[in-house]
Amino acid sequence: MEVRVVASDKEQEDAFFVRRTVFVDEQNVPEEEEIDQYEKDAVHFVAYDGEKPVGAGRLRILDDIGKVERICVLKEYRTQGVGVEIMKKIEQEAKGYPIEDIKLNAQITAERFYTRLGYETISGEFFDAGIPHVAMRKTIETVS
Repeated sequence: MEVRVVASDKEQEDAFFVRRTVFVDEQNVPEEEEIDQYEKDAVHFVAYDGEKPVGAGRLRILDDIGKVERICVLKEYRTQGVGVEIMKKIEQEAKGYPIEDIKLNAQITAERFYTRLGYETISGEFFDAGIPHVAMRKTIETVS
């Protein structure tokens, strides 16, 4: 398993493939909500099993906070540590920015996953794309 910071059009398409498969096809999120106006402002990540893309996510820097978004893993690769590896890579990348906190909006079904990674729930339940979520936050140490 390898997680890469997207550096080519092919890797970007691979990340979008995983996101469409999970969010659009599996969870019925409209594609226009999934692939949005923030794509060019984000650092994208894609996880590979050999040459097969199996997971994805993105990081946006908003003022003094990192925002983790669109974390997803193909169904047949869940519970194999792919999500953990994506989050480790994103957090490693985030340490290179002048931020102290990472925020994310977690689907309720993934809240325990993020809690195990050190994230704290900071909101009540809300809906995004028709799916219940909570906001979560984690403090990170930046690299000077």
